[in-house]
Amino acid sequence: MLKITRKVEYALIALRHIQNNSSGTVASTKEIATTYGIPHQLLAKILQQMGREGLISAVKGPNGGYKISANLNEISLKDFFEKIEGPLGLMDCYFNSDCNQLKACNILTPIQRINQNMRDLFSKTSLQEITQ
Repeated sequence: MLKITRKVEYALIALRHIQNNSSGTVASTKEIATTYGIPHQLLAKILQQMGREGLISAVKGPNGGYKISANLNEISLKDFFEKIEGPLGLMDCYFNSDCNQLKACNILTPIQRINQNMRDLFSKTSLQEITQ
């Protein structure tokens, strides 16, 4: 089954929460974790990674938290997935040539075509579309 990881799922949930924060200010890790039942420590690591990638920025202080720092219209879902989890592919052979079956693989060409179509689709979808 093809599905996104929990890490990407939690990152998208957090990004949407921050984007749509009703208070109009910042959203804390605790607030997001509590609202959606996400493990606090895991979410903290994901938010830190998103900060390093320039998607969000931390606001320090007693009322601190995170705010959006990137233009979400300019970031594709493909780029987001790759910032959070690494290369996007159905099978490892798409981005890693260490497969023992590569020379004899009879599904390589169709899988690569499917993979490229998937990447193209995710490239055409912006983070803004997901978080509005």
